[in-house]
Amino acid sequence: MKTHFIAIGGSAMHNLALALHNKGYQVTGSDDAIFEPSKSRLDKKGILPAELGWFPEKITADIEAVILGMHAKADNPELLKAQELGLKIYSYPEFLYEQSKNKTRVVIGGSHGKTTITSMILHVMHYHNIEVDYMVGAQLEGFDTMVHLTEENDFMVLEGDEYLSSPIDRRPKFHLYQPNIALISGIAWDHINVFPTYENYVEQFEIFIDKITNGGILVYNEDDSEVKRVAEAATNPIRKLAYHTPKYSVSNGVTLLETPEGDMPIEVFGAHNLNNLAGAKWVCQNMGVDEADFYEAIASFKGASKRLEKIAEGKNKVAYKDFAHSPSKVSATTKAVKEQYPERTLVACLELHTYSSLNAEFLKEYEGALEYADVAVVFYSPDAVKIKQLEEVTYAQIAKAFNREDLIIYTNPKDFAAYLFNLNLDNSALLLMSSGNYGGLNFDEVKGLIE
Repeated sequence: MKTHFIAIGGSAMHNLALALHNKGYQVTGSDDAIFEPSKSRLDKKGILPAELGWFPEKITADIEAVILGMHAKADNPELLKAQELGLKIYSYPEFLYEQSKNKTRVVIGGSHGKTTITSMILHVMHYHNIEVDYMVGAQLEGFDTMVHLTEENDFMVLEGDEYLSSPIDRRPKFHLYQPNIALISGIAWDHINVFPTYENYVEQFEIFIDKITNGGILVYNEDDSEVKRVAEAATNPIRKLAYHTPKYSVSNGVTLLETPEGDMPIEVFGAHNLNNLAGAKWVCQNMGVDEADFYEAIASFKGASKRLEKIAEGKNKVAYKDFAHSPSKVSATTKAVKEQYPERTLVACLELHTYSSLNAEFLKEYEGALEYADVAVVFYSPDAVKIKQLEEVTYAQIAKAFNREDLIIYTNPKDFAAYLFNLNLDNSALLLMSSGNYGGLNFDEVKGLIE
């Protein structure tokens, strides 16, 4: 099959391009910017565009599928040419559905926990040598690509993102997958640039439930009151399976999960991760893995990349890096580290980096998000605010939003780095939460503070 990617360089798009290439498809693509690791990985397979930019002449009548990435604009010259020729144009999620419509589709949705739950499920399948197709939002240990497609596998496991599908298809991605088995981990307002009200955001999850195939299964987190309400209100003919955070204890920095066979040490920690584990267990059981086999496999799961990733450990010192940026994730992650190291000083640093987190109106959602930190630091770059063409958030607005008298705020990367490197980290846990890099912080140097 001849396919062409418009915006091939994106994290998700280049992984799909690699997966189709590995499947034997003919793959071409274009982009106006391609960064690492996408660049090297596409080059290795011989599908890196020869030069950057958009080339309408690449769009020919014999292309069977044009796959359009979010990075492209609606007036993209290649897209206009494809439309003119009447070619079949797919968004990323549309094409994934096309590839999996004859399989059992397992879709993991929710405002937080998606990547971790999907990773847990794939870890268990991999451990027991059960082959499945998949699409996940982070690079996993033991997996070459974030997308894997075959003709023969029975299951397709998909991380179901609620963000938009493409520049010409404004539907949330997870509305297109039509799951046979669906999971919702949590609902906490996000993507405010797309869903301007909380009600509008919640509605997307109601539509997602409605898209589950008749006779399908909804696995839902009953610890989340909004998820519970939305799941229980659904009237379509599906089976509903609730899960909640299992019982566990923490002893000498090790989390012990209560199982029918007794307490079992596990690598991940924090109530939110134990909750994710309970959701993954239900899904795996409905994919044919029994409870005992699930526990055996999950004991060795170390976490998804960028999710509570331990970057350094020394005597009485530890440092973690986490992708958390939305209020609910920041709160859960901070609480998890404090619970794991109750005797240590928790220094929690949060970078406000996303469109939502730099929005003055949304900021108040962060109230109490850093309450478990002994030392709470917020960093944001005024340049990031300008790039996103937002009204400047002020020091006073941030201080007020977090509702914490002793909050430390930095706007200059050098000042933040100087503060960090002058800290006494004896008997402490350092937690760095960001979807950015604090204006260019060298994480290798941070490791030197700990090791």
